[in-house]
Amino acid sequence: MNPDNPDSHDENGHARLDLEHFLPYRLSVLSNRVSQTIAGLYGRRFGLAITEWRVMAVLGRYRDLSAGEVAERTAMDKVAVSRAVARLLDRGLIERDTHGSDRRRSMLKLSEVGYSVYDEVAPMTLECERRLLMHLDAEERAQLDHLMRKLGDGVEGLAEGMKAWPG
Repeated sequence: MNPDNPDSHDENGHARLDLEHFLPYRLSVLSNRVSQTIAGLYGRRFGLAITEWRVMAVLGRYRDLSAGEVAERTAMDKVAVSRAVARLLDRGLIERDTHGSDRRRSMLKLSEVGYSVYDEVAPMTLECERRLLMHLDAEERAQLDHLMRKLGDGVEGLAEGMKAWPG
């Protein structure tokens, strides 16, 4: 038991994790709620899963990426990206081509059909963002952006700092 923090353990001496106040949990729940709400809109209309839309969104912004680069930009698991890519290829929403001189490296891009879906879904998602943020004034939106950037920077050092963790 930590005598400096009596709330760090429960009455049985077990570690206490108050999820309702644990930032990673709260961010995850909020992100899931927002993503699922938005996905309900484009999912019904276009039959896209969240992972598929994320792949399309990245390819709509950055052309000619490998699946690994998509996974890196979305922070999604490579297997999830691979499955989403396979479904999008099957539906003709994205295309795969080889990278110039390196025939082993395949590059992904939206197809014309993919762009037609992207051009409808992207404004829908931006409208959802606008509605979500309308509850914040301009100063709060700027502060949120600033704090998100700082937390993002903090993630970079998190894993490095945890290497010294015992165990």
